[in-house]
Amino acid sequence: MPCIRPISNLKNYKEILKEVDSNKRVYLTKNGLGAYAIMSVEEADELDKIKSMFGLISDLKMADEEANKKGWIKADDLEKDLGIYD
Repeated sequence: MPCIRPISNLKNYKEILKEVDSNKRVYLTKNGLGAYAIMSVEEADELDKIKSMFGLISDLKMADEEANKKGWIKADDLEKDLGIYD
């Protein structure tokens, strides 16, 4: 069950922070609407990793689609263009 508190409860922020752990966020409301979320640093780091992986997968998918449309470059030609020789 999510922990939802009005933002005015931050006056007693120590109690709010006790409710935050690595798997549980505290959501703060302002005028009855969701406004903020407090989460652990570990969870924020994990979310950053997931966002990065999603971005990489999206970029790879777009590159694969473009290569399938325009054609692939042969490895020998790529090495030649990059100046890489065995």
